[in-house]
Amino acid sequence: MGATTSLPMYAVEDVPGKGKGLIATEDIPKGTRITSEKPIFTSGEHVGTMEQLEIRIHQQVGSLSKDQQREFCSMENIYPYNNSTERWRGIFRTNALPMGPELATGGIFLKACRINHACDNNAQNFWNENLDQLTIHAVRDIVKGEEITISYLRSRRNRRARQEELRENFKFTCSCRLCSLPPDQSRDSDSKLDRVHELDCVIEEGGVPGLVSSARRMLGYVDEQVRLWNEPAPDEVGLVRAYPDAFQIAIANGDLARARIFAQRVVPLYMNSIGDESPGVAQYSKLVRDPTTHDYYGMSMKWKTTLDEKRRKETAQGQLADLRDRETFPCFDDLPDEQDLDTDYFECRDMANRRPVRHWCFLAEIQDFNSFIRLQMTVKDVDGATLPLFFHTNRRGDELPQSQIQKGYTVAILYAVRHAFMSCEPGIRHENPQMMKIFHLSLDGLQSLSEKVQNVSTELDGVRTCHGCGQKGTSRKRCGRCSSVWYCTRVCQKADWIEEGHKAECKVLKDPDWRAMLRLKWDEFDGHVHFPLRTRETS
Repeated sequence: MGATTSLPMYAVEDVPGKGKGLIATEDIPKGTRITSEKPIFTSGEHVGTMEQLEIRIHQQVGSLSKDQQREFCSMENIYPYNNSTERWRGIFRTNALPMGPELATGGIFLKACRINHACDNNAQNFWNENLDQLTIHAVRDIVKGEEITISYLRSRRNRRARQEELRENFKFTCSCRLCSLPPDQSRDSDSKLDRVHELDCVIEEGGVPGLVSSARRMLGYVDEQVRLWNEPAPDEVGLVRAYPDAFQIAIANGDLARARIFAQRVVPLYMNSIGDESPGVAQYSKLVRDPTTHDYYGMSMKWKTTLDEKRRKETAQGQLADLRDRETFPCFDDLPDEQDLDTDYFECRDMANRRPVRHWCFLAEIQDFNSFIRLQMTVKDVDGATLPLFFHTNRRGDELPQSQIQKGYTVAILYAVRHAFMSCEPGIRHENPQMMKIFHLSLDGLQSLSEKVQNVSTELDGVRTCHGCGQKGTSRKRCGRCSSVWYCTRVCQKADWIEEGHKAECKVLKDPDWRAMLRLKWDEFDGHVHFPLRTRETS
């Protein structure tokens, strides 16, 4: 993949309305390297003014062969000029393609600079540092007689934005297939490209810190981009930008399994669009073998997996839910936005009809509260972040008994979403009383209790673990109040009740909602649930 044939697979011909262009003289399969070329001259580095650029171009054009000078001077020039030096500068500015480290240099290529623009380009230009050459690869199958095109645009936007950029920078109006769609199809295309661009801006604004602090939302945005680029048919030029973002989010959060999958998807996309000898292919081939070599690995381990592990584990028969599971009990930053269609949470693209793909519950500990106009709480989530919780129920929070509203208690909110308030930082707007439960235990205590129950409730061949001393055995007595933990002796049970705090835990363990939370099949959505929770085990 990426090899060229000994004879050119194109010819430079006149293209109506465009001047010269490259026309395929044979069928060119996707991924084929059409040409690979060194520049006949460049702008050089650190050229700060037009005068410096003129001097450099004048010097280099003078050193070209007569054939090269003739070929260069026959290229298009969209800038006015009064002498040969200004003319050469105009030709260079019109035709130069980016090259060099960080693409900071422009270069003139006798063949590649003849390739015209199309917004739905069938080929991709790339500066290959390993070859020290500019390569052109087919990003889709090109049939014999079809014009070979690349994109002159910085990014893919709606039709109006594309046309404005092309007129400003290149002084022409594009009439490619994408720009000539019927009005209804053009609107659909613009809507798709606008959404992709909007998501690009959000991801870029989040920067490296956002890979961790807003990991789930960022991955949801990339997932939406992937879906958009796959409709109605896969667009590899778009996908080749999306999957590296997905890899970075996964690896920054310790998810080796998914990071490897994303890296595996990047490699063939890079091979098709920029060639198998490109630095990107080498980089991601190495990351497929060992994703931990990436600089972002270890920034966070909240999604930690091994290379062959699936991040979301299916709940085994009888296995209880784990309140430390960040998939089911996410932090505030990982909640979906109120106005977003995060595909990790919802399956519909229509805001009015979005449907959860699973259940989730937001847990946070009450730090403070007041009831001036409506009940408002300041709560702290599983990451230690504080946020406002406003009660917009019919009774503005008065439906809660005062005994429930205590600092140090934990609120549980089903299907919580992030809300952007006008008067303060983002938080949660709570509207349905049936979606909230308050547990009389701290958040850390609630999570620890979940972990304890996981350990002591499991029975294997009649062997259970004593909740007091931790020893395993077959002769164990169940706590008569909560029926959730077991003890080897009355002495252990009494000591655990007084000294280890089971007295406070027991009240929670007796709560039907608590028991139902542990037994609910969170990954299986068959309609919304609400408090009081009911499952088959608690009905």
